[in-house]
Amino acid sequence: MRDPAKSSVLKRLNRIEGQVRGISRMVEEDRYCIDLITQISAVRAALRRAEEEVLRDHVAHCVEHAIRSGDADEQRKKVAELMDVISRSER
Repeated sequence: MRDPAKSSVLKRLNRIEGQVRGISRMVEEDRYCIDLITQISAVRAALRRAEEEVLRDHVAHCVEHAIRSGDADEQRKKVAELMDVISRSER
């Protein structure tokens, strides 16, 4: 992972970690269920954004490298990886 993306993803994950700790406190404090669900939904959205950023970096770096290499086997491997990860993330 390239440094700019790595730094950005780590910042996102640290914020998400704080959000999850906040949700734990809300559960301990017996907060209203809808408020919990709202916060859980926000965490899921934040995780999706982090996932998209990692994927974007992967395509810009690893997949691009495979394309430039001219190695058809490596290109097929990277495309297969992308298809697998995209299908898993949609579940």
